[in-house]
Amino acid sequence: MKLIINGEEQQIPEMVESVEQLLAHFNVGHKKSVVEKNGEILTKPEQKESLLNENDRLEIVHFVGGG
Repeated sequence: MKLIINGEEQQIPEMVESVEQLLAHFNVGHKKSVVEKNGEILTKPEQKESLLNENDRLEIVHFVGGG
């Protein structure tokens, strides 16, 4: 499936069906993150329920600590 993620077109395996699975695919699921799908910010519960469709636009921002 083709998605636009952070402004770049990417091919994602068909087994990735939800936003939550997409975050796990990119190894971001355990980090604090904000996800916008097609212009709407998703809450954590919405990330579990929100299914992905061809050509969806997602912005994913995760927080990195450091010192």
